[in-house]
Amino acid sequence: MNGPSWNPKTRTMAKVFVYNAVRFIVLVILQVFLFKNIGYYNLATPFPYILFILLLPVGTPNFLVYCIAFCAGLTVDAFYDTLGVNAAACVGLAWARIIFIRISLQTDHYESFLTPLWGNVPFRWYFLYVSVLTLFHHTALFMMETFSFHQFHYTIIRILLSCIFTVIIILLFSLLFYRKKQR
Repeated sequence: MNGPSWNPKTRTMAKVFVYNAVRFIVLVILQVFLFKNIGYYNLATPFPYILFILLLPVGTPNFLVYCIAFCAGLTVDAFYDTLGVNAAACVGLAWARIIFIRISLQTDHYESFLTPLWGNVPFRWYFLYVSVLTLFHHTALFMMETFSFHQFHYTIIRILLSCIFTVIIILLFSLLFYRKKQR
């Protein structure tokens, strides 16, 4: 007897699911045990775990993107003791990601399981995607964390420096796992 015959689309979807599950575990472990302890005088704190949300396949249903983002943020909140601040910022990031992809990508040309990686999309688009969405996430995160305009300049500096630090780390991760487009 032969085992179940999987068509290529099912095989690809299974592979994408496994990649994302491993990516989630690795990024959360790195965030909690490494990047939580890295910072520059509490001014620049990297949050590269958001790369997991950014690299979800383009065709992922919106409701699922929101649920995954909420769970990712809640997982990080459990280790940071931040009472849902990361979860809320990640849900905001999911919303901004959906809008950004809808506006900037011609999804008819891309397959629904395409991951917006550096090798799959042009570098300019990828850099803008990562930078804008990281800035959005960090703004939401630090504004909710502070929840005050008392030290507004300090909060803005924290947002910008953390955003730069996070984007650099995300680009280094992307360079590490970069694959040329298959033509």
